[in-house]
Amino acid sequence: MMSYEVLGPLAVNDHGEAFTPTAPKQRQLLAFLLLNANTVVSIESCIAELWEDNPPSSAASTLQTYVLQLRRLLASLPSVGSAPCAKDVLRTRSRGYLLRVAPGQLDVDEFNSFAAQGRAALARRDDGCAALFFRRALSVWHGEPLADVALGPRLRAWVAGLEERRLGALEQRIEADLRLGTHHEVLAELTALVAAHPTHENFHAQLVLALYRCGRQAQALQVIARLRSVLNTELGLEPSARMQQLHQAVLTCDARLDASVEWPESVLSLDLLAERRGELADLAPGFARCLEGSTA
Repeated sequence: MMSYEVLGPLAVNDHGEAFTPTAPKQRQLLAFLLLNANTVVSIESCIAELWEDNPPSSAASTLQTYVLQLRRLLASLPSVGSAPCAKDVLRTRSRGYLLRVAPGQLDVDEFNSFAAQGRAALARRDDGCAALFFRRALSVWHGEPLADVALGPRLRAWVAGLEERRLGALEQRIEADLRLGTHHEVLAELTALVAAHPTHENFHAQLVLALYRCGRQAQALQVIARLRSVLNTELGLEPSARMQQLHQAVLTCDARLDASVEWPESVLSLDLLAERRGELADLAPGFARCLEGSTA
């Protein structure tokens, strides 16, 4: 089966054989069309992506050449097989192009599907199933998105959005793991995550919970102190009210921090101490919608 990969190095595969283009501009154009799959992409957008603010005078004709080269590549794939079929996959539309991608061919779609199933499992409070689906979603990734492709302004924005989605799935997977009582197993991962994301409050909250549940209260407090120092030094900010509540809970050994306590209202570790659904909705409306059954 023909497949495309963008969650890591760019790849085009068919029946176990690689057909990835090697020319830099062709790779960039293919990546741009893939991240806009089944949508008409204007000629102007393609030119802006490939050459940003400095397109050559021959940009339009050069773009046509790149499209023809991509069609020749597609025609060489066993699942496509001919030039007419390649033109049906990479279609010319009025003032633009459309790359037709079937369900299951693009790894981003696979990631999104597994992540949606993970969110649905969280909504019905099936943490074991949620952790499994989020792990499957994250296993689709093979490195930084489009790691070997030159990125123009639109691809840079897409890549940033994909990274945020990956972090969101990772964050939710760890929440499910914590509710399953696997705090020992996530300690090393969370330690690396707070080092990589020194201002990300919920990763810090997750690490605090994991340390506390492992009987390491002093180290949990040190994590909060380091976060406060980074926020003050780099941004001139104090930790959020939720983090301050968590700090106080660790100091007082609040029973709500124990792994055996059910989390009836919270989806994020930062929201563990929220006592009212309305309060949670104000703090994290996206996750409150998830609790109501949304997987959007």
